[in-house]
Amino acid sequence: MKLLILGATGGTGREIVRQALKKGNAVSAFVRDPERLKEHGDRITIVRGDILHSSELQKAMEGQDAILSAFGPRTPLLKAEADLLQCFATALTGAMLHTQIRRVSVVSTAFLFKDAFLPPAHLLGRLLFPDTVADATRMEQIFAESGLDWTMVRPPKLTDKPATRKYRVQEGHLPLFGFTISRADVADFMLRSVEDTRHIGKIVGICN
Repeated sequence: MKLLILGATGGTGREIVRQALKKGNAVSAFVRDPERLKEHGDRITIVRGDILHSSELQKAMEGQDAILSAFGPRTPLLKAEADLLQCFATALTGAMLHTQIRRVSVVSTAFLFKDAFLPPAHLLGRLLFPDTVADATRMEQIFAESGLDWTMVRPPKLTDKPATRKYRVQEGHLPLFGFTISRADVADFMLRSVEDTRHIGKIVGICN
């Protein structure tokens, strides 16, 4: 597949790039700083631009089959970035609606699972990261109303452990005792999800 990766220089994004290349996909990365992906050489197409500019995203989408986004705010969250995910979703969906690309898989957060109690994800999110919860909620609403073929991936705490490919997946819920998942396993699921129609229009909880 021809894949456009957003947030490609972050921890999860780098895993998506690495695994996508290993699987033989044609990979493009839309980034601000191409130097952070120079290790991949000419195996990857680098498109430099601003992820909040819809017109720049639209140009980068030409010829792609699907989009995978690991884009997210930096930690700690800056006040100026309180609506970053909402702005990102608006830019991306707006760009996609002007192209032939329908399929997109997006990393969100397990903090939005209101019925989770082991762990109490939503309660912890509202107490510790209320701005992130509010912004991610708005982001998901924008995708849900877009009419695109989206999948929303909500992982709990991310780790740098190696891929197990034995993670648990549950639509609409965070699996019980879903405290952590490796970035490598999130990347594995996302790459599988863009080829699998079962999760289109679904919110997915995923954990080790």
